Amino acid sequence: MNVLAPSAFLVAGFMLASSLSSSLAAPAQDPMKEMMDKAKAWTQLGEHHKKLDRFVGKWDIEMRMFMGDQATPAEKGTAEVRWLMDGRWLESDWSGQMMGTPVRGHSIIGYDNFKMSYVFTGLTNFDTAMNHAEGDMTPDGKSLILYGTLDEYLTGEHDKMVKYAYRFISPDEIRLEIHDLPIGEVNTKVVEIAYKRAK
Repeated sequence: MNVLAPSAFLVAGFMLASSLSSSLAAPAQDPMKEMMDKAKAWTQLGEHHKKLDRFVGKWDIEMRMFMGDQATPAEKGTAEVRWLMDGRWLESDWSGQMMGTPVRGHSIIGYDNFKMSYVFTGLTNFDTAMNHAEGDMTPDGKSLILYGTLDEYLTGEHDKMVKYAYRFISPDEIRLEIHDLPIGEVNTKVVEIAYKRAK
């Protein structure tokens, strides 16, 4: 008979009893609290949200459309950007002229912790589309680049890839470029909106 077997059995039994004793002595964990603690990383505000504060305020805007390297004359308008839901989202209302026609728009932008990306939704009274995009700040913090899709009803194209590039020129000046990516690699900018902080 192997004399080591009873000893090993006794050691294993002691370890199991000790483990059970420790788990019984420890207070029971609250599953709901554990879930809420785990969710904090994805639900709380952080540095990415603070970076959006540069948009807040009232702005004078100038809009131009581009065909190749040719731009239309600037059409003026105004915009107001404010925090929504305690710093979680920005909402923007703007109005102006587009090809001589009055146009209004509304957009919401924020940072989605779980996606780890900035997210954007925009709509206007010019059509019936609700456009979405998501993206990130450039490493130098000088631009916010988002990619999304839109339907081009004049040509029948669905889900065309679009790039939105917010360029932070100064604390009082932002430029938004909208690029039609299927055009190719050059002259893809089709809309530019220049924001200057209202005085």
